[in-house]
Amino acid sequence: MPTHPAPVRPFNVTAAAELTTTAVKLLADHGSATSPALFAALPEACAGLSDTLRHALRPVDTADGLFVLRGLELDDAELGPTPGHWSTVGDAGALWDVILLLVSALMGTPIAWDGQQDGRFVHNIVPSPGHESEQTGASSSVLLTPHTEDAFHPGRAHLLLLCCMRNHDNIATTAASIRRTGLSDEDIERLKRPVVPILPDDAYEEAQQFAGRPAPVPTLFDTPDGLTMRFDPAYTPLDEADDQWREAYGHLELELARVSVAVSLEPGDVLVVDNDIVVHGRVPFKARYDGTDRWLKRASVRVAGRPTRPAAEADEHGYGQAALTAWAG
Repeated sequence: MPTHPAPVRPFNVTAAAELTTTAVKLLADHGSATSPALFAALPEACAGLSDTLRHALRPVDTADGLFVLRGLELDDAELGPTPGHWSTVGDAGALWDVILLLVSALMGTPIAWDGQQDGRFVHNIVPSPGHESEQTGASSSVLLTPHTEDAFHPGRAHLLLLCCMRNHDNIATTAASIRRTGLSDEDIERLKRPVVPILPDDAYEEAQQFAGRPAPVPTLFDTPDGLTMRFDPAYTPLDEADDQWREAYGHLELELARVSVAVSLEPGDVLVVDNDIVVHGRVPFKARYDGTDRWLKRASVRVAGRPTRPAAEADEHGYGQAALTAWAG
């Protein structure tokens, strides 16, 4: 698997300083990275940012379906130890929460979930004791299977942002684009059929208790720009599908593995993933729980008007989960 072949978009010193200075002011004005007043102020703050910064944050524009923003400076000692659980992070790295919110707001509308990490708009991804073998961001000892973020929900993000706080061990995020695969036309047509559902993952305990009937969803979908994908094999009841569909799904898994790349993020890097084109995961690692483990911050973004989802998704119940937006309108 290639290591870090992802397109890199460098922030020059001026653009990085502009973004950081704006984040510092927002945090000083509102006192907390979780303040509703700060969220409401994001559009106006973004309106004052330069065209140079906006150009660096233009949409994903290659078949890779992702890019790495590089050039932001992060002080490891100033950050403090890696927390043992997202709920104990507190204000650690709060400035980076605001930086990530600004980047999100420049690219679309930040979203959150009422059933995940207390409805926060920026999640902290850290290994946690007792969760080592789960298929969630808190795991460590197992391969995090490549998946579409929040694939079970029709309101899932169009873009996923992963900001690296700490990665002393060069632990790789894996990624694979549907537009790099070589699936046969026959497999593609089979996977366009809504045959089986995608169930909520273990990060959504309330959604897993939802009483409504899971609706079958297509795995692949045609758009004017090419194929898009909705994929989460760890939470897809494949045994409910017919043999031909399962065979096509297996071919897709093999193709995604063939074109998968490994991106080892550096502190301050922001990986931007098109969640309709690319599945992402993570290689296994040994968590030490000594304050030096890998630490990412994650944000989810919706982009208005993108024709990347089947119209039938509007009728899905989303297992009772509500997506929250950072501001009204």
